[in-house]
Amino acid sequence: MAEEIKDEPKAAPAESAPAASAEAAPAEGQAKVRRRGKGAKNVPVGVVHILASFNNTAVSITDPRGNVIAWSSGGRCGFKGSRKSTAYAGTIVCQEACKTALGFGLHEVEILVQGPGSGRESAIRAVQAAGLSITGIRDLTPIPHNGCRARKRRRV
Repeated sequence: MAEEIKDEPKAAPAESAPAASAEAAPAEGQAKVRRRGKGAKNVPVGVVHILASFNNTAVSITDPRGNVIAWSSGGRCGFKGSRKSTAYAGTIVCQEACKTALGFGLHEVEILVQGPGSGRESAIRAVQAAGLSITGIRDLTPIPHNGCRARKRRRV
């Protein structure tokens, strides 16, 4: 048995070179078959969670059960510091997440928005521009019923 294991690796490099070239160039008249990953799945309906804070915008796209399909944030898209909180960053963040989610066959989404940030409106528009049909928009921003004391007012 030990001899068999030793013999196989020696024969494998000679066989792998022609096999690699055959995989790289598909035969004429045949379309290249694209394999999905082990965890890849088809998700036609999903939920877009948009968290727009004063400092950043984060987007997570999930299936109806809450499993994350795609996500993106200002930092992941290359924005740093105060640029993460802009409306333009919200657009780019949402476009990137939607592009990844479209690869899973996503068509219909419900949007859940949370937070007072400037990227929330532009992120919703980016979802629509990506070609996803929106079934509903809900605002889940927590509103206090005279809870904690607000921070001091800004003097400009």
